[in-house]
Amino acid sequence: MNFPQRQNIQRQANSQLIIVGSKNPVKIEAAEQAFTQAMPQERWLAQGLDVPSGVSEQPMTDAETLQGAMTRMQNAQKLFPEADYWVGIEGGIDRQGSEMHAFAWIVVSDGRQVGKARTGTFVLPQAITDLIDQGVELGEADDRVFNRENSKQGSGAVGILTQGMIDRKAYYTHAAILALVPFLHDSLY
Repeated sequence: MNFPQRQNIQRQANSQLIIVGSKNPVKIEAAEQAFTQAMPQERWLAQGLDVPSGVSEQPMTDAETLQGAMTRMQNAQKLFPEADYWVGIEGGIDRQGSEMHAFAWIVVSDGRQVGKARTGTFVLPQAITDLIDQGVELGEADDRVFNRENSKQGSGAVGILTQGMIDRKAYYTHAAILALVPFLHDSLY
């Protein structure tokens, strides 16, 4: 596996370390918030590593998106095995008839077990679907249609389309909490 150089990750005393397989600040903040809400008795620190997803830049199916999240989590674990948890988050789209649906998969591991969950799904507008059909990645399509810059590290399509009622961090946080269910009920999983 050809990784970039291992980035500088610092542990903090008395904190559990979460490594997110992305440098995207929205994904890192969502992971930390999910762990903090799900397990408030612990102190959490999430940090990101730039790792490959192993899938196309714009995953086009549910299965490819899940594989991207799984691969990001596994690559983060390989690159920084001394963490307590590893998280992979991958956004994707899937065609349902004439509609294109957007969503993300979140995969969490502690090295013993794996939790997985998917965000809610929403239908993309035709103008964005047309750009994606031309090979444009969703974040870039959002930027072009809504005249923005780097929306994928900000509110994303979900934030833009809900007029800020659901931002990308909240969107990922809820699914990340659901991915933590096996860790909250260890004896059942």
